[in-house]
Amino acid sequence: MLILVRHAQSLWNAEGRLAGRADPPLTELGRRQAAATGRHLAAERAAAPGPPPRVLASPLERALRTAELIAAALGVPEVVVDAQLVELDYGELDGSLLAELDRAQWQRWREDVAWRPPGGETLVELHERIRAWCEGIAEAASGGDVVAVTHVSPVKAAAGWAIGAGPEVSWRMSLAVSSITRVATSPRSLHSFGETAHLAGLG
Repeated sequence: MLILVRHAQSLWNAEGRLAGRADPPLTELGRRQAAATGRHLAAERAAAPGPPPRVLASPLERALRTAELIAAALGVPEVVVDAQLVELDYGELDGSLLAELDRAQWQRWREDVAWRPPGGETLVELHERIRAWCEGIAEAASGGDVVAVTHVSPVKAAAGWAIGAGPEVSWRMSLAVSSITRVATSPRSLHSFGETAHLAGLG
């Protein structure tokens, strides 16, 4: 099973900013979310033992720190950094307050998956990157769990790959921080999207 985790709350998530390739740290709440996610996955593993999972992470700090807390709970000694799991590049829009984005520009982005933020990456390019990554990891994930800690856009792209949808599906999905999405790779199917029950009571 491919277990995709969106990183826990970062400073810019809390402030309502776009966070692409910039690297704001986790908040204190984010660290608690990551630890809770790790405990949840560890409890599942204790109830259904199997081979130890691999834990992969985007190179960005907010994902890597989330992965390290999850790996510690799972008893996995190493987090493998995978550059393909990095967030969509927002280019010049990185760090922008969502509430202050130009409405016409925002609407164009939502209507055109080939639209490129100035200096950034298109949704088409992101989906091609994540599709190739999913196909490359599929065999390993069919033989045991692979936990991949990444970002909102790559998780949505992986879910789209699972159901055979194109990049336009990204705008029709909502995904909370530190949520869990599960994808079976053989046969390919989406088992869950955006699980958050493990975060109850954290604030």
